Amino acid sequence: MSIRIGTSGWSYDDWDDVLYPAGTAVRDRLSHYVRRFDTVELNASFYHWPRDQAFAGWCRRLPDGFALSVKAPRELTHAKKLRAPEEWIERIATSWHALADKRGILLVQLPPGMERDDTRLGYFLDRLPEWIRVAVEFRHPTWHHPDVYALLGHHGAAYCVMSGANLPCILEATAPFVYVRLHGPDPNQLYVGSYSDADLQWWAGRVREWQDDGRDVFVYFNNTIEGNAVRNADTLRGLLGQA
Repeated sequence: MSIRIGTSGWSYDDWDDVLYPAGTAVRDRLSHYVRRFDTVELNASFYHWPRDQAFAGWCRRLPDGFALSVKAPRELTHAKKLRAPEEWIERIATSWHALADKRGILLVQLPPGMERDDTRLGYFLDRLPEWIRVAVEFRHPTWHHPDVYALLGHHGAAYCVMSGANLPCILEATAPFVYVRLHGPDPNQLYVGSYSDADLQWWAGRVREWQDDGRDVFVYFNNTIEGNAVRNADTLRGLLGQA
């Protein structure tokens, strides 16, 4: 079973001298990233879904064995709240074809104001092609229910395990893979702070348990401010023998 650890995004100005040399051109940042990690979560797709040519370009540029996970567009998740998803599913599937063997997981993050609706989620998952692996991140507390976990499991979809800003950290595994987003240790705000060594040792234990259970594991650090995601990802990889 594989363990992949990376960060949410790869291009940040305050990662100079953390991941890439100071002054590195934006276009060259990815080449530095892939020398260190074998997966990344693309977040820019949430704001503007890339063209198929962009996905094909990443397929060519990324090294063999690399996995690009991609966040679903906010037009689908936040504007339409998964209503009438067919057009977006078709577009995502075309992009996924272009990404070919570099595709990781499609992350579907639902908005904080979207309450539980099993019928709507089930309709979306029913129409998503089986060859697109998907993880769903819930932000409204009504979704955290055994029946929702069962619904995800029925479709082979992963419950997104979360950490940060008082988000509920529920260690639920509903798919052949586990998807983890670590948004930072700060109890009041996302994306800031660095996880302690004790925190990371605890997460390493959870990753080993999921692996021993026969599941692939994807872990993405989203505490991107000041490069903490890079450092924490490196530390976790070292604890798991990947350094």
